[in-house]
Amino acid sequence: MGCDILVATSDEPTDDCLADTVENAGIRCFRGELDNTLARIVFALADYEDDTCVFRLTSDNVIPDGQLLDELYDEFIDQKLDYLCCNGEPSGLPYGVSAEVTWLKHLRTALDSTSEPHDLEHVTPWVRRQFGDMYFQRYRELGKGHFRATVDCYDDYVAVQQIFRDLPDPINHSWMDLVKRLEGARFQPVGRRPCSRLVVGTAQLGMNYGIANTAGMPSPGTAEAILKTAIGSGSGYLDTARAYGHSEDVVGRALASGWKGRAQIITKLSPLAECPEKASPEVVRAFVESSIFHSMSCLRTNRLDALLLHRASHLSDWDGAVWSCLCEMKSQGTIDTLGVSVQSPEELAESLSVPEVGLIQMPFHILDWRWDYLFEKIEEARANRGVVIHVRSSLLQGLLVSEKPALWRQAGEPEPELCIQWLNDTARQLECGSVSELCIRYCLAKEWIDGVVIGMESPAQLKQNIAVFDKSGLEPDQVRLIEQHRPLLAERTLDPSRWSK
Repeated sequence: MGCDILVATSDEPTDDCLADTVENAGIRCFRGELDNTLARIVFALADYEDDTCVFRLTSDNVIPDGQLLDELYDEFIDQKLDYLCCNGEPSGLPYGVSAEVTWLKHLRTALDSTSEPHDLEHVTPWVRRQFGDMYFQRYRELGKGHFRATVDCYDDYVAVQQIFRDLPDPINHSWMDLVKRLEGARFQPVGRRPCSRLVVGTAQLGMNYGIANTAGMPSPGTAEAILKTAIGSGSGYLDTARAYGHSEDVVGRALASGWKGRAQIITKLSPLAECPEKASPEVVRAFVESSIFHSMSCLRTNRLDALLLHRASHLSDWDGAVWSCLCEMKSQGTIDTLGVSVQSPEELAESLSVPEVGLIQMPFHILDWRWDYLFEKIEEARANRGVVIHVRSSLLQGLLVSEKPALWRQAGEPEPELCIQWLNDTARQLECGSVSELCIRYCLAKEWIDGVVIGMESPAQLKQNIAVFDKSGLEPDQVRLIEQHRPLLAERTLDPSRWSK
């Protein structure tokens, strides 16, 4: 299929060099308003008939070629469609192996019918609202929809540069082979599917954390590799806090190079330990605002995706001044979602009753029996208010995977050998590769859990955890077996704040 090629770029001076380059290559170039891409395309095609078939490709997506467009065109015509796109998981192809096709008459009608900035910038939203999102799915079984092949930041540029490296004829190289070359590239997914329920815990990245942690805090480069590989593998949340040493700054630095927005960052308010017990509302506000602005500075952002109380008591402490201040800041747009990090069932019950709470983080693991009576209330809050539930301490700060009885005794367990033996025997019985896999898959079996917070000190640990998230949760009968026969730990052992130092 022969197609006319036309580049429609802006009339801004910053695009002068691009326009000259395109025209020197013998390609037609049309220039128009920066913020109205739809008008640019429609005016650029002013001399064409309404029944012209228009492909739209963006310059940050460099892999699609004529062969792929031919396949799109054949399906578009054969199915008598008004709109067809190729992109992401519905197509089974990486984000950035993207193209859209529609009729010129629909683009002209869209320009006459909408003035919404989003519609004008992204060209086809109005068309898609009229005719629906139709996806090219010939390669859906390829399962590469969670890979990335677009160029939005420097890391993307390096990744795309690498897949073209050493090719004798890159222009005519098969698009499919380029897609295959993404495998194993830096920051590309390391799992078979997106690990969307993985919440990356970052306490280990900013301080020495965990009873079984012998490696210490990773280097900034290692921390960056962990965060970016996790995001590239589909993790949608990073968990940090003012109290996690340098964690917020580590996260902020790692995402400053064009990665903002690719994952939600959850941080936590300072514990406010220095705020006087009888402080006035004005003084409390000063402490709260200081914590939030320090978080925003470290995270290099002017608004927070989610902010949790690090102490659930701050819902009511100082006559509710802390929570009142946070609700006001949320209404002003400084914070998107408010939530609470709870320690006990009593704190969870109180937090579930607060209408403004949109996210709750709670400790939960395979040996934790304390929460059973609250599961119904959790489900109600999720169904009625959309409350998101994340669980942490799925490995009880590393204790559950420790084979050292002394560490268990430090945590208050008088018979550690029995616990260690039960965990190992159960992992083998349920065909889990490790106790860590057993513990994580137990949490993944709980439908009320939206995300599991996992901390890691190395890329190797990240890959091991992603391999576990690639698997499904345990079966219901396996969960019942566990809950009938697991060791009964004392509440002291279930609460790390009560462990011996």
